[in-house]
Amino acid sequence: MTTKLPYVVQPGSIKKILEKVRDAKTPDRFTTDFLDTKLGFRGGNFRQFIPLAKKLNLLNSDGTPTDLYKAFRNPTTAKASIAEAIKAGYRELFDRNEYAGSLSKEELKGLVVQVTGLDAKDQVVGLICRTFEMLRSLADFEQRLSPALSEETTEAAGEKEPSSRNGGQDREVDLRLSYTINLVLPKTDDPAVFNAIFKALREHLLRK
Repeated sequence: MTTKLPYVVQPGSIKKILEKVRDAKTPDRFTTDFLDTKLGFRGGNFRQFIPLAKKLNLLNSDGTPTDLYKAFRNPTTAKASIAEAIKAGYRELFDRNEYAGSLSKEELKGLVVQVTGLDAKDQVVGLICRTFEMLRSLADFEQRLSPALSEETTEAAGEKEPSSRNGGQDREVDLRLSYTINLVLPKTDDPAVFNAIFKALREHLLRK
């Protein structure tokens, strides 16, 4: 089964769109109308940016901007946010090589071929690489976002790790169980028998 990595047919459009995203007001939902009307990018090829942005965790599945999207609009965290977006969208590459963001063009191509199973001469391989390289040119993998935002991005990419939000301490779980006892009583008229049965229940099963 071929692994799908995100790409667009016009990688050069990514930088232009992101520049407008940075200057425009954050929308309630990033739709084709917002892309066409507010950002000024009309046409089918430009619309490929939306599924790409969802794969990169810049947008949620319903088109609402994520915290990573908002972090990109902050000049001080813009490059770090794109680095996190790349890690989310190309998780399979970073699973194979944690320094995928620093690979040469040939090394990147080889890794893409390895992950996708496609032929090295396949046009899609070239588009994946060029899309990755365009995003990488806007990223800074050395700068770090806040731990909470990085964790959120990781979980959205399917890499949910054990949470460290409780400072690494295990939380005590208040677990309460209930049970039902089905009791078959013997046929007898002797009250001592029943007294013995209920005494045994009280002593062995009903004590706290």
